[in-house]
Amino acid sequence: MKYLVVDDSPTMRRIVINALKSFGHTEFVEAGDGQEALNKLGGESVEFVITDWNMPIMNGLELTKAIRSTASLAHLPILMVTTRGLKQDIIEALKAKVNNYVVKPFTPQVLKEKIDAVLNTVKA
Repeated sequence: MKYLVVDDSPTMRRIVINALKSFGHTEFVEAGDGQEALNKLGGESVEFVITDWNMPIMNGLELTKAIRSTASLAHLPILMVTTRGLKQDIIEALKAKVNNYVVKPFTPQVLKEKIDAVLNTVKA
């Protein structure tokens, strides 16, 4: 499975990718903002998107809405990983149709549980 990891922080992208590697995943594409992510989605066979919310140019919520409104991408599972932990933020993200939500900081185990939950829901 190929993951697209979207975060304006190279350190945070590395943390997520290292966690994914520890779970046995080996295929990744990285993007520093939502616009770069959309460009990569046009040319890569990505199967799962992990995105931050707060990013320049195009934020994660805008990215989620763009993915959901594009027929060829709308099926992609999206996990939002963000510092935004307020209830209204989570509700807003869920309304935009993210599949799940993780508040930073997180442990690799929490990330794995959220990814597994999304994959189990998508397969069901």
